[in-house]
Amino acid sequence: MTALLSIRDLSVRYRRDGAEVAALNGVSLEVEAGERLAIIGESGSGKSTLALAIAGLLARSAKIGGTIEWSAGQLQSSHSFKTSAGPLLGRDIGFVFQDPSSSLDPVMTVGKQIAEVVNTHLGLGWSQSLARAKTLVERVRLPDPQAALRAYPHQLSGGQKQRVAIAAAIATAPKLLIADEATSALDTIVQAEIVALIRRLVAEDGMTLIFISHDIALAATLAERIAVLRHGELVEVGATEKIINAPRQAYTRALLDAHLGLDAEPLLDRQGALT
Repeated sequence: MTALLSIRDLSVRYRRDGAEVAALNGVSLEVEAGERLAIIGESGSGKSTLALAIAGLLARSAKIGGTIEWSAGQLQSSHSFKTSAGPLLGRDIGFVFQDPSSSLDPVMTVGKQIAEVVNTHLGLGWSQSLARAKTLVERVRLPDPQAALRAYPHQLSGGQKQRVAIAAAIATAPKLLIADEATSALDTIVQAEIVALIRRLVAEDGMTLIFISHDIALAATLAERIAVLRHGELVEVGATEKIINAPRQAYTRALLDAHLGLDAEPLLDRQGALT
């Protein structure tokens, strides 16, 4: 496989109460084109900071070191924190946030919000953009697509709003889809539906996926490889089956124990299938 992006010695620091606080410290990681990578860790481990860094969404106040290099063969560009060139969020990178209620515009209909992404980044006319929005709403399997296009976010359930956010994120057929805690605000049944939806869309469009979660069970159902962050440092990375069945680090074992309980069966069997 070819690396879509290579992260080298990435550090992110903020000033808080007069002191410098490290959110990430020397993280190095490669993401292969077409792979499904999960980044897991407890709250405050730095996983969302890493996602925001990749997408170019860090606050201006952040002090950033290291590089993120993109494969020219995949996104026709390269990016580091020493230059301004790089893939464009919304066109090359789709981003799904944790809370769709805050990421969607409350005064715009679903159809117009999705069409605006298409119109802005692909340059299609408005009628073509609206037609693409209808196709996207159908792809994420919102009930009654025509009614959904006319609806405002407050008229939809949490799971339906997240489907709209996913439709907008994939509207331009991005090479990379980042889902940052995209299921944590949903109930268990809806979480499973959204994970299945993401898995299907990624497979259909051949996207690379970075799935951010504190839930190791959800990560295991979706990802081929898992990276574990703790206190802003990458402590373990490997194939999902190996991370689940034979973690090297005590911290990873603690994450597993927190989900499974000390006497639970392994999350994956020896063939890597969910138990």
